[in-house]
Amino acid sequence: MRIRLIFSLKNKGAYLPFHHQYILAQYLKGLIVKGGREEFFNYNYFNFSGLKGQTKVSRSGLHYYSSLVTLVLSSPNEDFIDYLLEQVFDTPKVELGNLILAPEYTEQEIEPELESSNKFVCISPLVLITPSFNDESGKRFINPDTDEFSDLLYESTLTRMEKSGWYNQEQMESFYKFQVVPDMNYVNKLREQQKKFARIYSVYDMDVKYEVRGYTLPFTLYAAKEVQDFVFKCGLGAFTHKGFGMLDLANHLPSQRTEPYKFKREGFIPYKAHTERQKPDELDKESEKED
Repeated sequence: MRIRLIFSLKNKGAYLPFHHQYILAQYLKGLIVKGGREEFFNYNYFNFSGLKGQTKVSRSGLHYYSSLVTLVLSSPNEDFIDYLLEQVFDTPKVELGNLILAPEYTEQEIEPELESSNKFVCISPLVLITPSFNDESGKRFINPDTDEFSDLLYESTLTRMEKSGWYNQEQMESFYKFQVVPDMNYVNKLREQQKKFARIYSVYDMDVKYEVRGYTLPFTLYAAKEVQDFVFKCGLGAFTHKGFGMLDLANHLPSQRTEPYKFKREGFIPYKAHTERQKPDELDKESEKED
């Protein structure tokens, strides 16, 4: 399930760094620990986007000017989503970087019908390699149209699926078909415009800082429907629980894919009545605006 968590912005014009996934990861990790349920302390089968809203770019970073901003959360575990949202709405004031936010309401995205081939866009950067300590390999550039690019994503996806315990051996063996085909017209157009589709990002794991290369580009994934569903809900590539590798279907209007979120626990509704709704363009699902 994919949930849109909408915050009101109390200080318009405040900014976040261009690459702020680590700030969001620290915020969500704090909420997970705050709730006290130890079974979720090291739970990794969730994913989240960057913070979406109307922004302007400066040397400082992204300045937010919309009254509402949105964070997309995804996980196949409804109990985990409920638990995380309960912690969110138990904290009426949130400071992320220079932004002062208040949680307002949530929406659930209607699950799309995934095929054996789907064109995706990245709404957070796609990381191929998990580096080890004092290791520079995570920053290595890998051309998207090479077999290595697709193979690394295949290996990380199948490893995560196997560790989840959700699939039997027969199913795992049937997932051999997997190919990522990037939209090289898009990539070449960016190159011609001297814009980047691959950058170095900071990520923190066990209080250790790593630098990794992330890619933001459209691509088509050819794989079994179970694999498509897994990456759509849990992310693709490395550090997905740190906010990397979140995908969305290309050419789908986000405003047409939501419904009110029904919280499983009775007596708690993660929603505040609000007359203003997030505009579709504020979700900026392509995340192609280059700094």
